[in-house]
Amino acid sequence: MKVTANKRFCFWDSEKRKYFIVKVETDRGIAGLGEVGIPHWGGAIDQAIEHLSEIVIGADPIATENLWQAMFRTGFFPADKVYSCALSAIDIALWDIKAKMFDVPLYKLLGGPVRDKVACYPHIQGVGVSSLVNNALEAVDRGWKFLRWHLPSAFEAGESTDHHLIDPRRSISHMVEQIAAIREAVGDEIELCIDAHTRLDTANAIELCQQLKPFRPFFIEDPLRSENPQSYQTLSRHTSLPIAAGEQWASKWEFRQVVEEELINYARIDLCIVGGITEAQKITHWCETHYIDIVPHNPLGPVSAAAGVALCMSATNVGVQEMPTAPGTYANDLFPKQIQWSDGYAQCNEEPGLGVELDEEAALSNRAPLNTQPPILRRPDGSINNW
Repeated sequence: MKVTANKRFCFWDSEKRKYFIVKVETDRGIAGLGEVGIPHWGGAIDQAIEHLSEIVIGADPIATENLWQAMFRTGFFPADKVYSCALSAIDIALWDIKAKMFDVPLYKLLGGPVRDKVACYPHIQGVGVSSLVNNALEAVDRGWKFLRWHLPSAFEAGESTDHHLIDPRRSISHMVEQIAAIREAVGDEIELCIDAHTRLDTANAIELCQQLKPFRPFFIEDPLRSENPQSYQTLSRHTSLPIAAGEQWASKWEFRQVVEEELINYARIDLCIVGGITEAQKITHWCETHYIDIVPHNPLGPVSAAAGVALCMSATNVGVQEMPTAPGTYANDLFPKQIQWSDGYAQCNEEPGLGVELDEEAALSNRAPLNTQPPILRRPDGSINNW
């Protein structure tokens, strides 16, 4: 069997969520799907996929490790985030093909099930405390056992009409007010995941962790920016809260320090950025030796969700799986087949591969531009803050 094509689809759904999907085709008619982790960078990543296709087209799709090494290393310069996103999408699609060839669900090819289902958390939102609490209660009523929301901007806190304003110090006070209200509303049995979204510097992150401790969050996610993992040494000395990080890291080497020095408790592996299934499995097993659980990052679509759940089904060291919206409840016109979700848990489909299908005609009729820009947040003095 040989790879014959790497097709790309960049499109919106009805809620204006953007997807960048790669479909790898073979000469036996077996195809696989992968997803790009940074769809806003679509133009650059599309060119990277075109470049990597020179390696992949004509190759045996079963040789996932060899192809990963070729895509990552043979340009002499190691793959950066652009190339890693391209590599990730191709790698996930190759594993989808491999599982279909062996006629098994992907998680069975990765080692088989170690659990029956995977606990997930949704994203809850709301402008102001009362709206956020109401949405938290609605999520609990739908069966979610975990809740996640992020450090609020001034607009999200309900104190400004400016969608692009954030005052880090004030956002800490708003977050404490929010978690206090939600903890009181949902009780002690629901786990709360707090995403600082890389919006804070070290001093403010320490202050946030100290103020959150009485409310026992499951973890605090991305309390610092990702460029310098060394900074997690400082943070870990000042807090006992469980720390989750890693969604912006693009290889096992970027995880090296925080894993080996045990500076985090949860590894936020993004399969669509870090290097696909091939690299994510290596990081997962490495984390196991340090008693670090994985919490796969999944802000994307059904392909990313299925890949993350397949990894979680076959790994022993799993905390929870990010799942912004329950599978099967969105974008069904674009992805008519998705994995399953019920009562706060996701399950893989018991069919070969990822268990996800793409309606190509629907995707083509909802084309999105390759290059888009996420929101830009600024502090009161006009300086840029991480989104």
